[in-house]
Amino acid sequence: MPPRLLDEDALTASSVVANRAMNRERQLAGVNSYERELGFNPLDWLRARAGSERHAGQTQITWLDLCCGTGQALLQAGDLLRAEGLGLAVRLVGVDLVDAFAPRTPGSDVELTTTSIVTWNWPGPFDLITCVHGLHYIGDKLAVITRAIDALTETGLFIADFDAVSVRRSNGQAAGRALTTALRTSGISYDARRHRLTCQGRREISPPFTYLGADDRAGPNYTGQAAVHSFYQVEY
Repeated sequence: MPPRLLDEDALTASSVVANRAMNRERQLAGVNSYERELGFNPLDWLRARAGSERHAGQTQITWLDLCCGTGQALLQAGDLLRAEGLGLAVRLVGVDLVDAFAPRTPGSDVELTTTSIVTWNWPGPFDLITCVHGLHYIGDKLAVITRAIDALTETGLFIADFDAVSVRRSNGQAAGRALTTALRTSGISYDARRHRLTCQGRREISPPFTYLGADDRAGPNYTGQAAVHSFYQVEY
């Protein structure tokens, strides 16, 4: 039998969500870093894209980091890009539910916003959208994934940590093959070993899942930290 389910407002107030520590102090590169979690350094990606797009006439590259924690990775990237003369070539945007952002250095123009990414009005499009361990604490995970992919540029990249087991049917069972098939059909790659979603290029998708609510008492996921299960009515 499925547990009692929380709506988005109740979930936002949950101690599991508000006190999450998975991405609070993560750096851009190094041991506890975006580079390690994502499999590449976002700064290198931005540098390469900025160089290639300059030749194509694009004036600015954009990186959106969802559930950015203290914003350390974005702030570090911004400082390095400014030092290299690329500050105006790249726009950096971060969103987190908790207002605990790290202090800025003088001249930083990184945009940091405190709000829920479920209800946020996304100011896209973006060339790079990342979400490091943030989806574990979201209620309607599939809605966020759908919006992220829709907010990409035509050649943009979405990459996020994702635990497929956290998506549940109305009876409490894992969505399993129905979920992975829906993702694959939508052009989204899921690496089950690395628990990683990737999607290249904007697209409009409509997974056959109707959101029912979330359970913040699901217990630890593969990271060892308490996480949130999301419940859906599967349409097939």
